[in-house]
Amino acid sequence: MAAQILVVEDELAIQELIVVNLVRAGHLVQRAADAQAAQNMVHAALPDLILLDWMLPGMSGIDLARRFRAEPYTRDVPIIMLTARSEERDKIAGLETGADDYITKPFSPRELLARITAVLRRRAPQTTADVIEAGSMRLDPVSHRVTVVDAEVALGPTEFRLLHFLMTHTERVHSRAQLLNQVWGDHVFVEERTVDVHIRRLRAALEASGCDILIQTVRGSGYRFSPGARCAARDQLANVCAPLRSSS
Repeated sequence: MAAQILVVEDELAIQELIVVNLVRAGHLVQRAADAQAAQNMVHAALPDLILLDWMLPGMSGIDLARRFRAEPYTRDVPIIMLTARSEERDKIAGLETGADDYITKPFSPRELLARITAVLRRRAPQTTADVIEAGSMRLDPVSHRVTVVDAEVALGPTEFRLLHFLMTHTERVHSRAQLLNQVWGDHVFVEERTVDVHIRRLRAALEASGCDILIQTVRGSGYRFSPGARCAARDQLANVCAPLRSSS
């Protein structure tokens, strides 16, 4: 699936090479040549991942990464550092800022894409194209289909994104505000109760299969997806949903 990636690189030739390969791979890309521009873009709309060059004019990439990690709004955004520094102490310094990975220049486009995929799979699995399965339920992000025992479940686009996010973050309780940021986008301003409306629609769509029970309300906190709950699949009296597993 397409991820929103911010490329922060002041060398325009390198920036263009990265952007061309990311777009070719299907990602949505923004670009910035310095720390101030990057901060403005991040606060306007939170990206799924930041590719951040170490050496930037003004504030360095290391200092910018520290600032992102210190702010609650940007604390969890995956960051991959890009640098010509190859010594071990430099790599350690980059990782100690909170960066998720570190790539030394020059690097091949294939390596960069592989590392981006690995970081997204670990930190933002809802942005990948991996098929997710929970017992008899299967969600395919590429075909945009959800099936239960091979019977397709009709979902609207928002309910699909909501289910995808919950299925890729199992057993975690998410508040309404967190779900709004992750599913609707941090730049979309809607009431938190909107989440309740779409949770009800999602449960209604899953009710015939009995898998509506997997989406649980945690009083005073929010919602979670629990694959260990009993799920009465279509035409079956009971089916214990197995732990989630992903397949590319």
